[in-house]
Amino acid sequence: MSKKLYVGNLLYEVTDEDLKTHFSTAGTVVSATVIRFRDTGRSKGFGFVEMTTEEEAKKAIDSLNGQDYKGRKLVVSEARPPRENRFSPQGEAAPVEPAQQPE
Repeated sequence: MSKKLYVGNLLYEVTDEDLKTHFSTAGTVVSATVIRFRDTGRSKGFGFVEMTTEEEAKKAIDSLNGQDYKGRKLVVSEARPPRENRFSPQGEAAPVEPAQQPE
């Protein structure tokens, strides 16, 4: 089963391909994505890498966390599940009562 990692403290110039290449030293990379602002396309300075196995993910954390990458110390950890957006909750909306007609 694949394992997703959080990668922080990235230079804004780092691409998805750069991330994939760098993490391939620890094992097989399923996907690598730098998170970007929707309106500008500029990097937010972090991303996610998905490794093929739990063991490869652990190896990536152990070998790359705190290591220098293009002049910055990487922060590598297990990715946490996305948190619920408080402005648009997940799940079904409560049913809406029909408006009452005046008598």
